[in-house]
Amino acid sequence: MKKYMICVSSMLLCMLFGIHSNSIAQTRDSTGKKVHWTAEERADKMSDKLDRRLNLSKEQDKEIHIINTDITKKIDAVKTNTSLAKKDKMQQIKALNEERSQRFKSVLTADQYKKWNDWEMQKKERLEAKMEKKQQKRNS
Repeated sequence: MKKYMICVSSMLLCMLFGIHSNSIAQTRDSTGKKVHWTAEERADKMSDKLDRRLNLSKEQDKEIHIINTDITKKIDAVKTNTSLAKKDKMQQIKALNEERSQRFKSVLTADQYKKWNDWEMQKKERLEAKMEKKQQKRNS
């Protein structure tokens, strides 16, 4: 009986690890390369996150999704434009993110916009700290 329980437990653990590794592997294709999300998928993810954080109404959620999809597609177009210099791409992406901010302002309430803006500033600070840390590693 004891051997049977050990065997069953072992099989369950193997199945669990198999399921877990399979769920992790879903962000990679069959060749092992990372799969990038489409503009619509990224817009969906952003909109869902905003809906959870800001408690958007159905109408706001719809408008935010439209804005996110539009801006994300424009950013993808800038990123894939090979005729632009890296600095020009960064400037255009920054302008598009500012456009997103202005368009959000017309959809969100003042309180929601403040929460979103604060969240964006926190993300920006974390990114800058991460970049500074990388720069320090390079200089070391």
